[in-house]
Amino acid sequence: MKREEALDRISQLLQRGGPGAVKDVVAALAKWFPQYSWVGIYVVRDGMLVLGPWNGPQATEHTRIPIGSGICGAAAKSGKTEVVEDVRRDPRYLSCFVSTKSEIVVPIIREGVVVGEIDIDSEMRDAFTLVDRHFLEKVAEMLSSHL
Repeated sequence: MKREEALDRISQLLQRGGPGAVKDVVAALAKWFPQYSWVGIYVVRDGMLVLGPWNGPQATEHTRIPIGSGICGAAAKSGKTEVVEDVRRDPRYLSCFVSTKSEIVVPIIREGVVVGEIDIDSEMRDAFTLVDRHFLEKVAEMLSSHL
C-alpha cells in the first residue's frame, strides 16, 4: 500500500474514534507493511513507557520501560525519532526477539510533551527508509490526540 493511501485510511480509522481506534491503527500498520514485523504503541505514565496495543507474532517482555532506557526510552527522553539500522550494533537495544534486525521508534507528541511512541521492529536489517520515517512521524501526529 502507498503511504498516502495508508494515511487516508488511518485518518478514517481514527475519525471513527472509540477505545479500539489506536489498536486498529496498530493492526493496520502491521497488515499493510509486511516489513514491520512487530508494531506497538507505548504510552507515557509516571516516567515509564507502558505498552499499549501491539501486533506481532508474540508479546514482548518489555511492557514497562523507564524513560531514557533502551532505544524506546531514548526516543521518549529526546522527543526525536530513533532509527536503528542494525540493533545488534546499538548497545541501547533491549532485546525483545532474536529475529529483530532493525527498529524505528517515533515519539507521539502533544502540546510539546511526549505522551507515547510508535515502536516498530523489522526482521530485515536497515528496513526503515526516510520515507518510512516521514510516514510514521505523520502517523504519530495523527495519534497524538488519541492517547
